Amino acid sequence: MGSPMFSWTCAFALALMGLCQMAHASEFKEEKAPDFNEEVTESDFRMASDYLQHYYGLQGEPLRRRKRSDSSLISKVKDMQSFFGLNVTGSLDTETLEIMKEPRPAEFQTHKTTATTRVPSGIRTSFHTGKGQADNGVSYSIRKYTADLPTHTVDSEIESALKVWSQASPLRFVRSASRQADIMIEFASRAHGDSYPFDGPRGTLAHAFGPGAGIGGDTHFDDSERWTAGSEGFRLHLVAAHEFGHALGLKHSRNPASLMYPTYKNRNPQNLLSNEDVTKINALYGKKAGSPSSRPQWGSLFNPWLLGPRFPFLMQDKCSPSLSFNAVTSLGDTELFFKDRYMWIKYSQQCDVKEGPINNFMPKITSSIDAAYSIPRKSSAYLFKGSSFWTVRESQVKGRPKSIYRYGLPRWVEHIDAAAHINTTGRTLLFSQDLYWSYDENRRAMEDSSARSIGDDFPGISPPVNAAVYRDGFIHFFLGSEVYKYDYPQKRVADIDKANSWLG
Repeated sequence: MGSPMFSWTCAFALALMGLCQMAHASEFKEEKAPDFNEEVTESDFRMASDYLQHYYGLQGEPLRRRKRSDSSLISKVKDMQSFFGLNVTGSLDTETLEIMKEPRPAEFQTHKTTATTRVPSGIRTSFHTGKGQADNGVSYSIRKYTADLPTHTVDSEIESALKVWSQASPLRFVRSASRQADIMIEFASRAHGDSYPFDGPRGTLAHAFGPGAGIGGDTHFDDSERWTAGSEGFRLHLVAAHEFGHALGLKHSRNPASLMYPTYKNRNPQNLLSNEDVTKINALYGKKAGSPSSRPQWGSLFNPWLLGPRFPFLMQDKCSPSLSFNAVTSLGDTELFFKDRYMWIKYSQQCDVKEGPINNFMPKITSSIDAAYSIPRKSSAYLFKGSSFWTVRESQVKGRPKSIYRYGLPRWVEHIDAAAHINTTGRTLLFSQDLYWSYDENRRAMEDSSARSIGDDFPGISPPVNAAVYRDGFIHFFLGSEVYKYDYPQKRVADIDKANSWLG
């Protein structure tokens, strides 16, 4: 028989596993819960319950009181099956149990902050200034070793694992003797002082804390496992490379070819990163110097280390079916999406998406964005917040914010909910609450001084509108997590889709 499979876990996303799941008809009608396989042994049932509590937030309950047909248990099994691409039955079948038994590096969603704050000074200067002259170094230190390998072998394996990421990004990892390094590495067993005790041999192999203050970036390996530099036991180089991905801000991937896939798999040590891994690390830190790029530079590249303990909250999940946007617009060959103080930049005809806090791309803007629109012939976009707006040209914010009353809006309008420029007419529609105005960009004046009713002129659209954009002859209204494709001449909704589908 092959060796049993285990699982890795990391400091970002206990909630991640259930985010990108399909809605099922069972959510809308009553159905009988499927029976769990009665042949499942008591030890497997105990293991499955512990697994679901650890990784999917199943509420703890004494095992003797846990029923195998418990609806919450079945729901969590479905979440897990959906994430791993299994048949979503809610039953503990053989394939599901095998995945649960795989070795797993651990991923955490949040972490506790200690009194000491550590921020890589090199990253701060390099990415914040965009000069490209500062040291892009991230310091690391090995605080405690394992007895499984000689010290020099551990040093070599750790250095090699970090090199996996430095070869794909501008980051440079620097060994430090300090106890205040950006990434503190240690081997430990059971409870080891971070509120996330290890579980002994097999199970969770290691965990890492995402970028932030205090413990952020630190990476721990379960010393109860057998660590090796060869084919026996668990290869330190492979597990460490996965964990350092989490320490740098990457979440688990659903792609089995990705290094960030959440279960341990033997891989070619010379080619650990998939295209997806490279794309994601580039989205966070940019491309390695010398890499070809024809895209505009959006200010400072995304540097999560600067965000401190708020970073785990800021990392949005674009696969979430509940994802909504505050503003959507285009600029050149890119589409811009805004949510709170976060943004995505999607390049036309490509799946590549850059993302991060707005002021990492547009340093002059430190707030969220209420609405946005663009005028292609001017190569300009306009971003609204409260009673002010900014002008953006060629990815640069020009000048200071201006007053929205320049458009001729009445003073009682305190903010714009959404805006859309109609290329064919030269009009810009400005939406606020249940009303809208039509602004003539050529005459720089309102088409009509009086506001019009959204409900009257756009049947099928229920205000307030979160965001709007004109594309391919249709006005697309973003209402919560859905986007309505609106045929304005016909006064009807032509199609409805999920808002997150626009991120590819």
